[in-house]
Amino acid sequence: MGRAQLRGHRGGLARGGARSGVLGRAVKVAALAALMVPLTTGCSVDEVLRFGWPVGVTPQADHMRTLWTGSVIAALVVGFITWGAMFWAMIFHRKRAGDDDEPPRQTQYNLPVEIVFTVIPTIIVAVLFAFTVQVQNNVNDLTGDPQAVRVDITGFQWNWTFAYPGTRTPTGAPVTTIGTSDTIPLLVLPTDRTIEFTQRSNDVIHSFFVPEFLFKRDVFPYPEKNNQRNVWRVEQIDREGAFVGRCAELCGAYHASMNFEVRALRPELFDRYIQLRSQVNPATNAAYTAGEALQTLNCGEWCAPVAITTYPFKTNRTVRSATLPPTGS
Repeated sequence: MGRAQLRGHRGGLARGGARSGVLGRAVKVAALAALMVPLTTGCSVDEVLRFGWPVGVTPQADHMRTLWTGSVIAALVVGFITWGAMFWAMIFHRKRAGDDDEPPRQTQYNLPVEIVFTVIPTIIVAVLFAFTVQVQNNVNDLTGDPQAVRVDITGFQWNWTFAYPGTRTPTGAPVTTIGTSDTIPLLVLPTDRTIEFTQRSNDVIHSFFVPEFLFKRDVFPYPEKNNQRNVWRVEQIDREGAFVGRCAELCGAYHASMNFEVRALRPELFDRYIQLRSQVNPATNAAYTAGEALQTLNCGEWCAPVAITTYPFKTNRTVRSATLPPTGS
């Protein structure tokens, strides 16, 4: 080998070594950055694995969150493999100085590769479909406790009515809470009991949405004629609390005002609440309202007489300023 060739060979090795060194450092930096992102956000492992979903408060919510986490992880695995193949091809098979214009070996008719690229995605979709059906069947299951607490949900423009079939107020009507433009309706429910909901709309399509339940339920008018299954259950609510609810279907001018609040109480407090709602309030000589019954229970934050997670919005459309929370809320 001549001196010129030797120098060229050494120069090529040096350039190759430099490229390898730069690439190695880039890979290390990228790996370190990927590791640092979750560590510097202050998120717990549970928060990272929820991928932005709120903490569920029902067993059905836990099933759906698990499906969501598994689906995202599967998508990320496929994504990393795809991105890795892309960047590997771009880095190691790019055109270099001195290369001729002859195209690389083509594989468009490689039968084994095409079979793999067809079978693997089919398996992935089939597995995701199977898990989705399993979770969907669990969420829609109506079997279980025959003594479930029953609640009728009625959506209307632009608020909600919540009624408890089988209960009676002094007038003989079921215990009912109706929202107004000035009052957020409170849907009081027990923890640790199965709850069965029956929903319908008086006008247009609405959507019953409590983020902590991790699903939305469309509320149809005439559900029987629209072939909608309008009865659903939650196995139980796992903990006490106040959870904001919203209409998640654009339903008209005041759609944004259709907020409500789920108030989950211990079973004994819920029973006492229903008992109070069935009686006359001696201070008003009328049946207890939801707020009055909760205030009488006097159980702390969860017995506040008005919503604590949201507030009424102004319905005066001539106002050109935002609706602000009430003072002290």
